[in-house]
Amino acid sequence: MDDKNLSAIRNFRRIDDRIATGGQPTEGQLRDLADAGFACVINLALTTSTDALADEPGSVRALGLEHIHIPVDFEAPTAEDYASFAAAMREWRGRHLFVHCAANHRVSVFFAIHRVTVLGWRREDALAAVRDIWEPDAVWTAFFAARCGAARGA
Repeated sequence: MDDKNLSAIRNFRRIDDRIATGGQPTEGQLRDLADAGFACVINLALTTSTDALADEPGSVRALGLEHIHIPVDFEAPTAEDYASFAAAMREWRGRHLFVHCAANHRVSVFFAIHRVTVLGWRREDALAAVRDIWEPDAVWTAFFAARCGAARGA
């Protein structure tokens, strides 16, 4: 996949050849995602988040992509939120996904948990990928630790 246009998405990160993450895409960036071959957009942001699109589900579906909305309260993520994310990841395994929130903060921690619990990454390495984007606050550090155990140096 050509990420040339996609790199303009806030905090865009390529996870592997099928999955990418980022902050809130614009309408034009949604078209770029469709043109790049993505099949589904998973949004972890609230509809009231910074730069949220007026009708993201409609815009995404109009481009021929699937849309999954898992609204995660930034101040209070829940185990159920992560369970919904994990279920979507299982359902869409092997297909091209773009997962976003407002700034790739929620998503980066969810992927860190996924990397540890599903892909077998070391906690420290998963947290380093998060810290490449942002320094998690106490809420998100505790959320990660509750699912993955405390990491040395975290």
